[in-house]
Amino acid sequence: MTNDPGRPARRRPAGAAVLRPHLTAAITEAVFAELAEVGYGRLTMEAVARRAGVSKPTLYRRWPAKEAMVAAVAGDVVTAVADVPDTGSLRGDVGHYLAATAGMLRHPLASRIIPDLLAEAGRASGLADALLVRARDVRREKAAELLRRGIARGELPPDLPVQLALDLLVGPLFWRLIIARTPTGPDHLDRLTDMLLAAFGARGPGEVSGRSGDAPDPSRTPG
Repeated sequence: MTNDPGRPARRRPAGAAVLRPHLTAAITEAVFAELAEVGYGRLTMEAVARRAGVSKPTLYRRWPAKEAMVAAVAGDVVTAVADVPDTGSLRGDVGHYLAATAGMLRHPLASRIIPDLLAEAGRASGLADALLVRARDVRREKAAELLRRGIARGELPPDLPVQLALDLLVGPLFWRLIIARTPTGPDHLDRLTDMLLAAFGARGPGEVSGRSGDAPDPSRTPG
């Protein structure tokens, strides 16, 4: 088929539009490698481009500055880990979420990158805002879906304070693996799941709904 001479030729899309998956993966790996090696403060777009094997214009067509690039790359990885399939039970959902989160936090680069980014975010409001939008907010919304499924199944009380529950969901693992840097035993996630379900007021589908109805009547004595 020949081109219509009366129409201008279509321009081939450039920049982000033509980045193939293997280039995206190379950029992601380069960003994390540079963050682990030199930290956010000394990271440059030029160094990332060189490590990834792409040109600087390729990066700048996607992101206007390094804070946007780092937030986007980190956000994509963090939110992908937060995808929790419906396992059919609250315990299954929470266990899957904790296992995926622990796997991410146990990555050899995580203990070097995450504290550095948090420290830099405390000094650079632009980075902080970008990370909040691309990482924290999306991840929390996905975790909230997990809790809402539990409420819909009748496994969680309808008045569950979801925002507080979200803090409890990730806080213990983050503290242990990133702050305290303490290894976990083989049954740690199972025990943590049990404690979280208890803290959330979880109940089985056959139990009576309503917190007051679950308590035994103290006026009744065993027969």
